[in-house]
Amino acid sequence: MTDNPFALGPEQWQRLASAHQAYTDTVSPHYDETLHQVTQRARECGDIGKADIGALLMWKRLRADTPWASELMALADADVRCATAAATAAVRDTTRNRSSAAQAGRAALASLPGFRTGDALASAILTAAAPERMAVYDQRAHSGLLTLGIPLSHAPGRYRRYIDAIDRLLAATPAPIGHWTARDMDTALYWLNHPTNTTTSA
Repeated sequence: MTDNPFALGPEQWQRLASAHQAYTDTVSPHYDETLHQVTQRARECGDIGKADIGALLMWKRLRADTPWASELMALADADVRCATAAATAAVRDTTRNRSSAAQAGRAALASLPGFRTGDALASAILTAAAPERMAVYDQRAHSGLLTLGIPLSHAPGRYRRYIDAIDRLLAATPAPIGHWTARDMDTALYWLNHPTNTTTSA
């Protein structure tokens, strides 16, 4: 036995691999087109504006009939882009390790309405800004970590800890899935507890 929660057993790696494959087989290959389009625009201009935040909100299937959405829309797009430019620069900064970059990027978004708490939409923006480094957070991916025996508290700094967990999992992946990206890992975690990916054990 080991006290290292990231030292997964073969059956746990197989569950992750099966979850990733099930996600790929089940979800439309066109679903991430919105994310890819926002990523392309962010790559070209170095920031993300209100229109693309709205696109990511739809991609994440989050509610927009909220006070924070009205507050965000009331801001000048230039001010929103100023915050997202700082976040983009932070997560692309390769002098920082992945979790440190995630922490800096998340902090840069905290001044915007809707980004002071919660990591779902913020993580989508950071992933669009640096898809090779960041990953999307949501409660199902969080639950996937817990299923593997990897703790993740809801205390401040959760997104940094989430990315650290993904980074450590990626560092430990066995050969068949050693090519995975952070996005591959987050989709596997997201699908891990899906009814189609669970089996009954004695």
